[in-house]
Amino acid sequence: MAEIVTVTLNPAVDVATSVEQIVDTRKLRCSAAQRDPGGGGINVARVVQRLGGDCVALYLRGGATGQVLQQLLDTEHVAGRDVEITGETRENFSVQETSTGREYRFVMPGPTIAENDLQRCIDQINALGTPPRYLVMSGSLPPGAPVDSYARIARSTCTPGTRVVLDTSGPALAAALDAGVWLVKPSLNELRALTGQPLASEPEWLAAAEELVRGGHAQIVALTLGERGAVLVTAKRFLRATGLPVQVSSSIGAGDSFVAAMVWALNRDASLDQAFHYGVAAASATLLSAGTALCKPVDVERLYCEVSSR
Repeated sequence: MAEIVTVTLNPAVDVATSVEQIVDTRKLRCSAAQRDPGGGGINVARVVQRLGGDCVALYLRGGATGQVLQQLLDTEHVAGRDVEITGETRENFSVQETSTGREYRFVMPGPTIAENDLQRCIDQINALGTPPRYLVMSGSLPPGAPVDSYARIARSTCTPGTRVVLDTSGPALAAALDAGVWLVKPSLNELRALTGQPLASEPEWLAAAEELVRGGHAQIVALTLGERGAVLVTAKRFLRATGLPVQVSSSIGAGDSFVAAMVWALNRDASLDQAFHYGVAAASATLLSAGTALCKPVDVERLYCEVSSR
């Protein structure tokens, strides 16, 4: 059994292209499309694999697009276990407007899953053998999935030795936190939606994260702040890292890379401070890559040396 298992219930084939200027009603001549395997847990597994970690990506897939997804993962040598569904795996696409540098992202809802697909996913995890050290549940839920899908997976597959890591949004985030996780990584906008508060200042960010810890929803909160960096909160610690000044090609997958690098580092028995710094470095390194290419290990190591926290 791999020490790290990622779960992606709503994966995608991510298509990225560029055009000089986006104008309505006209044919826009785009650059050659770049296709990558995508979805939260898929991206986490891709980065863990690149960093040399022991990881298996479990995901739902269906139709011809699902076959392409599987082939793309094989090309990147990501160990995967798929659960075949009847619906067609979605495609997402992004377009960079080269004249302005703006990035436009179009995210599809995904296929509607059947009632037993979630149980088949749980069965597949249990069939892997020994429970993982880290179970990373990341990304949106597809139509038809129960809102508490992540909580059900954690309850059905984990032992007390498994650390559950969560990165999702909306009702799925709230439901999973009600069950409790080891680490949660919301973005600032996701935390705002969860709390219903504007969270306009750093003291408010800290208070909201501390409340999740005090309430038993998570032992660790890693709050990502985009170009402003990240915050990490536990019952005993508070770390604040400022953003690194990098040239942004694309922000897609930065949060997934943050999660991946943190989990990879922790699985290597790094300290929480070191893992947090690796998360910031990997997120920053991903900004350097176009589309959903994600980070390069050499950039992660270089930027790790530049991260500081207080």
